[in-house]
Amino acid sequence: MSQAEPYCYAHPHPAVTTDVAVFGICDDALELLLIRRGNPPFAGAWALPGGFLDIDEDLDTCAARELAEETGVSGLYLEQLYTFGAVGRDPRERVVSVAYLALAPAGQRTVKAGDDAAEAQWFRLDALPNLAFDHADIIATAHRRLLAKLDYSTIAFQFLPDTFTLGELQRVYETLLDAELDKRNFRKWALALAQIEGTGEMRRQGSHRPARLYRLTDRERVAYLK
Repeated sequence: MSQAEPYCYAHPHPAVTTDVAVFGICDDALELLLIRRGNPPFAGAWALPGGFLDIDEDLDTCAARELAEETGVSGLYLEQLYTFGAVGRDPRERVVSVAYLALAPAGQRTVKAGDDAAEAQWFRLDALPNLAFDHADIIATAHRRLLAKLDYSTIAFQFLPDTFTLGELQRVYETLLDAELDKRNFRKWALALAQIEGTGEMRRQGSHRPARLYRLTDRERVAYLK
């Protein structure tokens, strides 16, 4: 029986990678999860978690695998963002990257570097280090998508725990928009939403009087990023 021959094509095939832009909020600041590259090219530089697509896996699986291997983060909803394919974006070879957007709620911010990532760390979006490849462009695109979805989706709620106060919800919107919102108008707008409902419970925050707790409706909990 003859040995199987490798595939040969008339035209060269580019390699495919996935990169994941994971946003989080800490101390009323929008942050991004980055890894320090352990291998060349750009060894020692900061970059988005990601890596090459295996021949036997789909894109979503690759993005989730690379995120988990390099940062220890798993279980997030990953939304396909955009495809980046500029010639020369990777000095190794012709590489096309499919980028993903993900949000990390407050309880899922613990990271642990692994695989070929020397370090994993959260950075404020307004204080990012110099980045490898074209990852600054990917991050800018992901940030624009995040802000655009505020108007028509419940994406902001992903930064919150399952139950939250209207004050906590307002701080998330103010952080994302980088603007102060009028408390009365925001609460009026939030209470008019069909996406949230009261839980009937209260939460005390410091010396302030107890605040009502809310949650997403069942329909919106399923929809999240849709």
